[in-house]
Amino acid sequence: MAVDYTTRDGIAVITLNHPPVNGLGHASRAGIVAGLDAAQADPAITAIVLTGAGKVFSGGADITEFNTPKATQAPTLPSVIKAVETSTKPVVAAIHGVAMGGGLELALGAHYRLAAHNAQIALPEVKLGLLPGAGGTQRLPRAIGLEAALNMIVSGTSVPASKLANSGLFDEVLASDQPGEVLDAACAFALRVGCQAGPHPMVRERLVEHPGAAGFLRFARNTVAATAVHFPAPLQCIDAIEAGVLHGFERGLAAERKGFLALVQTPESRALRHTFFAERAAAKLPDVPSSTPLRELRRIAVIGAGTMGSGIAMTFANAGFAVTLLELQAEALERGMAKIRTTYEASVKKGKLDASTLAQRSALITPTLAWDDLRDADLIIEAVFEDLSVKEQVFRQLDALAKPGAILASNTSTLDLNQIAQFTRRPQDVVGMHFFSPANVMKLLEVVRGAQTANDVLATVMHCARRIGKTAVVSGVCDGFIGNRMLEPYLRQAFLLLEEGALPVQVDRAIEAFGFAMGPFRMGDLAGNDIGWAIRKRRAQAHPDAPSSKIADRLCELGRFGQKTSRGWYDYQPGERHARPAAEVEALIVAYSAEHGIVRRTLSNEEIVERLVYALVNEGAKILAEGIAARASDIDMVYLSGYGFPLWRGGPMLYADTVGLYDVERAIRRYAAQPNGDAWQIAPGLVERAAQGRGFNDAAH
Repeated sequence: MAVDYTTRDGIAVITLNHPPVNGLGHASRAGIVAGLDAAQADPAITAIVLTGAGKVFSGGADITEFNTPKATQAPTLPSVIKAVETSTKPVVAAIHGVAMGGGLELALGAHYRLAAHNAQIALPEVKLGLLPGAGGTQRLPRAIGLEAALNMIVSGTSVPASKLANSGLFDEVLASDQPGEVLDAACAFALRVGCQAGPHPMVRERLVEHPGAAGFLRFARNTVAATAVHFPAPLQCIDAIEAGVLHGFERGLAAERKGFLALVQTPESRALRHTFFAERAAAKLPDVPSSTPLRELRRIAVIGAGTMGSGIAMTFANAGFAVTLLELQAEALERGMAKIRTTYEASVKKGKLDASTLAQRSALITPTLAWDDLRDADLIIEAVFEDLSVKEQVFRQLDALAKPGAILASNTSTLDLNQIAQFTRRPQDVVGMHFFSPANVMKLLEVVRGAQTANDVLATVMHCARRIGKTAVVSGVCDGFIGNRMLEPYLRQAFLLLEEGALPVQVDRAIEAFGFAMGPFRMGDLAGNDIGWAIRKRRAQAHPDAPSSKIADRLCELGRFGQKTSRGWYDYQPGERHARPAAEVEALIVAYSAEHGIVRRTLSNEEIVERLVYALVNEGAKILAEGIAARASDIDMVYLSGYGFPLWRGGPMLYADTVGLYDVERAIRRYAAQPNGDAWQIAPGLVERAAQGRGFNDAAH
């Protein structure tokens, strides 16, 4: 049963019982209405309490019904709320855990509300490119005031009930956070109000009292327009709020409904909903049962105290893990610990950490120069130089000293994990954990599954990723895994664009206008052009006949490694990150074209964007076909979380679906017919889907 109906002392208790978050699917909605009808028909019932089973009141819509007929099957949520609101017997919402989205809208329809002090309250629909569709834009401003409600609605952020104690939203905020005690208090409250003559208060009948509401709404609209350029939902939220504030509740409801129906059709909402589902799908491994036992993780060790290693150490310390940080040289270890101290102190100065939290996290990181200090670690992550011979030394040493059952993880970004695993006598315990720099900030974690990686190792690492706040995506073994493998043809096209007539600033501006956080040349300067140079050298040895441009190698031969040398594709002033066009680089590019007999031409921004993005899409299709990624949405999550792909476009594979694979294929074939066209080898999977009229994500929500 999605809803339980019980009685106690003349009180009807309607309990949402649809784990894990008591989503308001069709069965739950129908069950609430049935419970209300039963209570109305029973003369022994004087009041009704609406609550949730388990740890939450309600997390809102049932996401399993998104884009299915059940989502709009009667009774809809507005119909349920109307039934609650028009009940002749008072309805008391007993809120614990969370009341979010439709869950909060349902509670706002009740006559009275009691909440645990730590219950999280939110209308997060804007994060899916939508607006609250069951009266949230109308009732919340009447409950807590215009300014506070607008801020919650357009940001989608959650607020603890304790901060809303004096807002008018709750009749009581309880010191307890125990669901049973919240229910007891609600039933006692219901007994009192059940003896009172109606009608009982309705939030919809309150006035929005705000001096200069029209002026405030104009100010809010201008502010939101400047900060949500690519997201239409926040402005639609303001439209609905404004209609209700200035023209009354019913006009506001009509505007809300109109806005919801318009937003649900937008590509931005499609992208955000796709991302929502993609993140959840990435955590599910079809061939690893959810019942797989996890290995215990208490002590973590990190090998290498460079930028990556120190960032990984902070990531685990921030989540409460004890971390041993190993370096072989005292100076390198001290530099790493100094980097950690500097990072934490900067967070304190910005108000993101307090001094006590800084001390706690710092105390969790133990520096060492001794391999023996890793013997008790449950998870050991190497973050040493990206060279197979160096990795071999590390893993042979780990195999000799790590305790049985310890997970041995490599932070390699491109190397063969299966080969690394063979440096040990326990390949089942070896896994890839590819963090992205800075590791204590970036959300993405590529979890690389070797041919012999044990299921419990994989399940443990995926669970660990959630504990440390990472978005984990599983990749099979190949050169570069998902993200960096796709980056290679992307960068190849970027270099060819330079040969053919573009300059770094034009390429970067074009792709940044498309929405990337950073263009390929600014990105290279930030990461260090020498890193890419080393990877290209290794790949050239393995595939000497592969088509490539040497223009980036020429740059590196001049020592222009990027921001760290103040010279890369751009020039930089010492201590600054502002990229300035470099005359030396532009001369190098033009000379390279002439040397190779290339007549430079004017390239449109459209061509630049298509060649870069479709290079990602084409390689992504190959990765899917090879089983390196389980789903197209996993590829999208990698690029959204780790490579700065614009969120409102949903990732490269969803973007290709949005454009249409027929048109994507035609564009690739057009570019393959141009000079340098041998750099394109169109993926058969893309061709097949285009011919069938299918997209990469057709099976997804």
